[in-house]
Amino acid sequence: MIVEIGAYCLILALLLSVAQLGLSTGGRMRGSLALIGAGEGAAGAAFLAVLIAFGALMYAFVTSDFSVANVAANSHTAKPLLYKVAGVWGSHEGSMLLWCLALTGFGAAVALTGRGLPVALKAVVVASQGALGVLFLAYTVFASNPFARLLEVPVEGKSLNPLLQDPALAFHPPFLYGGYVGFSIVFSFAIAALVEGRVDAAWARWVRPWSLAAWSLLTVGITLGAFWAYYELGWGGWWFWDPVENASFMPWLIGTALLHSAVVMEKRGALPGWTVFLALAAFTFSMLGAFLVRSGALTSVHAFAVDPKRGILLLSILGIAAGTGFSLFAWRGPRLAAGGLFAPISREGALVINNLVLSAATATVLLGTLYPLIKEALTGQTLSVGTPYFNLTFAPLMALALLVLPLGPLMAWKRGDALGALQRLWWAAVLAVGAGLGVLALLKPSHGFAAIGMALGVWLIAGALTEVAERVHLGKASGQEVRRRLTGLPRGAWGTTLGHAGLGVFALGASFETAYKIEAAQALSLNQSLNVGAYELTLTDVGQVDGPNYIAERGHLTVSRAGKLACTATPERRFYPAGRQTTSEVYICPEGLSDVYLVLGERRTGTGGNPAWLVRAYWNPWARLIFLGPLFMALGGLISLSDRRLRLGAPRRATAIEAAA
Repeated sequence: MIVEIGAYCLILALLLSVAQLGLSTGGRMRGSLALIGAGEGAAGAAFLAVLIAFGALMYAFVTSDFSVANVAANSHTAKPLLYKVAGVWGSHEGSMLLWCLALTGFGAAVALTGRGLPVALKAVVVASQGALGVLFLAYTVFASNPFARLLEVPVEGKSLNPLLQDPALAFHPPFLYGGYVGFSIVFSFAIAALVEGRVDAAWARWVRPWSLAAWSLLTVGITLGAFWAYYELGWGGWWFWDPVENASFMPWLIGTALLHSAVVMEKRGALPGWTVFLALAAFTFSMLGAFLVRSGALTSVHAFAVDPKRGILLLSILGIAAGTGFSLFAWRGPRLAAGGLFAPISREGALVINNLVLSAATATVLLGTLYPLIKEALTGQTLSVGTPYFNLTFAPLMALALLVLPLGPLMAWKRGDALGALQRLWWAAVLAVGAGLGVLALLKPSHGFAAIGMALGVWLIAGALTEVAERVHLGKASGQEVRRRLTGLPRGAWGTTLGHAGLGVFALGASFETAYKIEAAQALSLNQSLNVGAYELTLTDVGQVDGPNYIAERGHLTVSRAGKLACTATPERRFYPAGRQTTSEVYICPEGLSDVYLVLGERRTGTGGNPAWLVRAYWNPWARLIFLGPLFMALGGLISLSDRRLRLGAPRRATAIEAAA
């Protein structure tokens, strides 16, 4: 009965989204506050209906109701409760329901909380969000219904992919979809701005909090996904330029550009057309990612295996939504005001460079992701685009962006002084160059990549601290005045500093881990040893362990350095009877900022006929910084979002009746 309630609520949500679109559109056209209010109510009701449907599907997973096809295909009675819950969004159908939950949730949030918005603009935003809800809810109801029943109920389910049964990946999709779908509100604001012909500083002020919230959630989601790939897949790395990884990275890059462009728009009224374009592009890339992951066009460990028919439907949704948005932009965009003027050497100029570089970087990722698919479709030839391509195209562009980044906050609006900004950054430049030269002198001189990464990371961190020092007049005012200014800094300033410094922390970790990681592999019998870097690994025992839904071989290895025990590692090789799958459970020994990374492989025959096990070991220097940096960035975004000045929109410029008219 609960499953039927969920199915009913999902259909009800579709009808409510239709009502949301119709009532809000009618209210805007007729200037009726009653219809506009009814549309906002429909938005809240649609979210409530999807929430009930989501709860019903979760109930079916928790109770192992195998009469539901989605549960039978992705759950099992022996699976731990956490992964039963995670199974709700571990399938195509369940993930689309999560997408719809986020979509209607953001729509309800702007409908029920956006009191400072002009009524007419808000009505178009709610209508646009309702139109997106109609598209995705209709797809979920008619093509990907998570509540479809089975005529013959199996005794047991097929279980979730063992690789997905992991705490990091259990929380990864909700954060990721919060970011993906959060850009839908920005998309709707862009539609409303084009319809109303109003793109000004106030509009940018309304858009920034939603952009910042979506960007922060997406940053956490991508970081959790990278961390899962690092310690679950057992290959020792954290980013493979997998097309599915790229699908989430592209909206993040565009969202980053949008945040900086919106700042220029809010402070100076400049770049109105470009900001609207980025707002449309951010959610367009999110929809493109949904299509790539679910169309069957990609082969990836975290892509959904879906028939091409549903992929064509998703491509149609992408075409309708993005086509409508960019067609409206082509029609109404030229009528937008040109915005404020500024000199090339200014804070606006630095942010424009930031935007251009991020957009070019997104284009390189898009080309590297789609070109193999297009070539295979046209010629039948398979082509692999991997790390070398991205190192040659993406890395130089991002290095340029990181080089310019600390200069912007230290330059004035409209007309800046580049020489003055550089003079204030002299100590940051000395530290950066010294750090880069130190890497070349102390470590392998051939690893110029690590030296550049080290210099850029230090440059970013020192540049962020310099900005704070300039704000509080450190060295120019008395200690009491510096403390007063320091405690009075707005949260938005602290968030920006933490975000930029977090990017520097990530640059340090990524460059060092990539350049200096060490790998070793050897078949070890009991009491045999393997060296990786400065560490000696000795296999002391291998035993069998019974898990809740798996059987495992667990190895015991001692990890020592200079004769001193660093840790005792217990990597596992697991077999899941329900899905007949074997996986490796990595063990990571943290050593400061670095990791000793261990994987237990298959059993072999060693010397003298003794049993042996393949052990692969990696020393990953400064790997912790790779994940701490993005978390600092996301925390900076959330701190900025808590700034009351950012959360409050500009006051209304007209009464409700005037705006509706």
